[in-house]
Amino acid sequence: MKFTAEQIAGILEGDVVGDPNAEVWKLSKIEEGFDGSLTFLANPKYTPYIYSTKASVTIVNKSFLHDDDIKTTLIKVEDAYLAFSKILEYYNSIKLNKSGIEQPSFVSESSQYGDHVYIGAFTYIGDQVKMGDNVKIFPNTYIGDNCVIGNNTIIYSGARIYSETIIGNDCVINSGVIIGADGFGFAPNENGGYNKIAQIGNVIIEDNVDIGAATTIDRATLGSTIIHSGVKLDNHIQIAHNVIIGKNTVIAAQTGIAGSSKIGSNCQIGGQVGIAGHITIGNNVKIQAQSGIARNVKDFEVLQGSPAIALSDYNKSYVHFKNLPKIVKNITDLEKNKWE
Repeated sequence: MKFTAEQIAGILEGDVVGDPNAEVWKLSKIEEGFDGSLTFLANPKYTPYIYSTKASVTIVNKSFLHDDDIKTTLIKVEDAYLAFSKILEYYNSIKLNKSGIEQPSFVSESSQYGDHVYIGAFTYIGDQVKMGDNVKIFPNTYIGDNCVIGNNTIIYSGARIYSETIIGNDCVINSGVIIGADGFGFAPNENGGYNKIAQIGNVIIEDNVDIGAATTIDRATLGSTIIHSGVKLDNHIQIAHNVIIGKNTVIAAQTGIAGSSKIGSNCQIGGQVGIAGHITIGNNVKIQAQSGIARNVKDFEVLQGSPAIALSDYNKSYVHFKNLPKIVKNITDLEKNKWE
């Protein structure tokens, strides 16, 4: 789909300097611009590229003044970075603007769906599923029985949503995500083996949650595994049964959270963090990458290490750790001199 500079300026409430009829149909970096592309200039260090870019249209701040000839058409706005972000969002919404039910796919007659839904080919929708308006389910997706999916939620190709899962409004579920698989529940038996414990709970995902590709969220043994509103999960995260994650917490890739742990609101958890089971992490906690958490954590703590300690203590200790061979040698020399 093509847009003119004048049309884009209308969307952004900006002013055109140059050809208002210049057409674009792709987005690009300013240094990689080409004829027909739209780019932006926000960081001053990229200013030299404004004179060489081949992009047809460039979004700039109103304060920008060029001191040499430029070929690209300018759209001047209050904040070029925010304006380009708005264009990215607009572009993405157009790209995802699909509707209808593609074939072959299976949608149970007992399921319900709202207006303007999209169900991609080779998707399976089980019994008694309820989907809101503007839901988009991309091809090769499985939705089990009795699931609920709120308005404007997007589920990308290859996701697996097990039965009884509840997903709120405005969520994004990326490819390969598995929600509602059995929790890791086994009891040792007298023969030295393990008996499986039935996992009969479900998963609840509240509004405005983003879940990265290949992340898994297990159903509860009893009750619910709960991801509260505004949570952002990166790729390849494991969330075990009966875990609760508070509002607006963000978690980076390869983190694992063991069963029945509770994480507060507004936490920031780095990549490859391991969190033990049955512990409570407070609100506004920050955990550095590759830390191991095996105890309860109070509000506003900042932790690093495995097992994790206060970040300030970790940094002080690390200084000594780096010097440990020298410290040991000094102690050995002192001991030697003592007996001489």
